[in-house]
Amino acid sequence: MATVSLIPLTRENYRPFMRLKVAPEQETFVALNSVSMAQAHFHPEATMFGIAAGEEPVGFAMLEDHTKDPANADDTYKVEPYVGLWRFMIAADHQGKGYGAQAIELLIAYARTRAPAKVMLLSFVPENGNPRGFYARHGFVETGEMAGEERVMRLAL
Repeated sequence: MATVSLIPLTRENYRPFMRLKVAPEQETFVALNSVSMAQAHFHPEATMFGIAAGEEPVGFAMLEDHTKDPANADDTYKVEPYVGLWRFMIAADHQGKGYGAQAIELLIAYARTRAPAKVMLLSFVPENGNPRGFYARHGFVETGEMAGEERVMRLAL
């Protein structure tokens, strides 16, 4: 299996990652990468990564990182500093190869470097086929809270 890495996205390298798509039955779980990239330009707390296996683009992640500008953070951050996993996807033709597991561990390791963040938060759509089990295998636990229609999970850093 190829080694997975997180690639900070720039204007020079974003295109192959923007084109990646999940399987049709997963489309309700995550926004298109192009939508996420557009949103990131209006949210200074957004940090985008391409996920590569060797040299091959296989996925995309976007974190909500208020440690970059704590004065403008939301109330949740002010109570308990966090890094949020805003978007995470592995392209349909690269799923089942262990790339997602490697990538989520790299994202967790990155979050641990973002002092004063104490937890990593994420939310997921609670439909059949959701990624709850995947996140639970990596230490995330459900909080019982909802973010709109999505269930919240947290991981202590």
